[in-house]
Amino acid sequence: MPKICVAAFYHFAKLDDLAEYKILLLDKCNSLDLLGTILLANEGINGTISGSASAISDILGFIRSDERLKNLVHKESYSEEPPFLRMKVKLKSEIVAMGVNNINPSNITGTYVKPEDWNDLISDPDVIVIDTRNNYEVEIGTFSDAINPGTNSFRELPKWIKKNKAMFRRKKVAMFCTGGIRCEKSTAFMKELGFKDVFHLEGGILKYLETTQKGKSLWRGECFVFDQRVSVGHGLKVGPYDLCHACRNAISEEDKLSPYYRLGISCPKCFGKISEERRGRFAERQKQIELAEKRKDKHLGARKLSKSTDPIKK
Repeated sequence: MPKICVAAFYHFAKLDDLAEYKILLLDKCNSLDLLGTILLANEGINGTISGSASAISDILGFIRSDERLKNLVHKESYSEEPPFLRMKVKLKSEIVAMGVNNINPSNITGTYVKPEDWNDLISDPDVIVIDTRNNYEVEIGTFSDAINPGTNSFRELPKWIKKNKAMFRRKKVAMFCTGGIRCEKSTAFMKELGFKDVFHLEGGILKYLETTQKGKSLWRGECFVFDQRVSVGHGLKVGPYDLCHACRNAISEEDKLSPYYRLGISCPKCFGKISEERRGRFAERQKQIELAEKRKDKHLGARKLSKSTDPIKK
């Protein structure tokens, strides 16, 4: 079976014909047998899709044919199985939900730092390195000495930044995320607050892992991804993690040995936090998945579902 191409992309640009563009984009994706999710908002486009390499090339060419999106960049990786179940194009108020008005990365953002220059920047003692991702992502991997804000949602990050403003005074700030979109918006927010020396990793962790040799890397662990691969490592090789279908946290083989782990129902990270009623629903869902597998039918819950199949947290 040929490997499936997975493309992640985003671009901040003013889009004002969203309803019409949604129809055009969805029709084009369906004609190319693509799967995944694309988000459209007045501030731009954000997507992660999968399909044949030629289909990916065709859809990216189609998107870039729009003058507003001609500078869209993307990252590719590969999977043995389709990482998505269907094709969706959604209209949103933001392509990555920060919940702060008047933040426009099209006009103002931090300084891009290429992956090959990232190690030198974050090794500088005068640089504060901030992981803009959420706890469940940071848990399985991050950069050495990076600060974890401890957020459960990207919407919590602005409050954390404001609360810790004193920490950043007279310091350079380097921010990173999975694919670049969250740290681009985060640095725009920092610049709006008046901070000048703000940097972010161009292409995000994924580009760093793709281009940086493991022996020279300052990355530790795996990178959580929002599709059915769950995690990737250096060279964007699929990692060892699975996903708890109850709490959507990444789980290791060691986690599966816990008495609190039940396939599709619970894991050590959520066992005491889920009500009996919800566990009952999860148990019924798992039963239906197993019955569908015996019939050799597809079931939407049968694959490793991420926290969200929307690519909003790249």
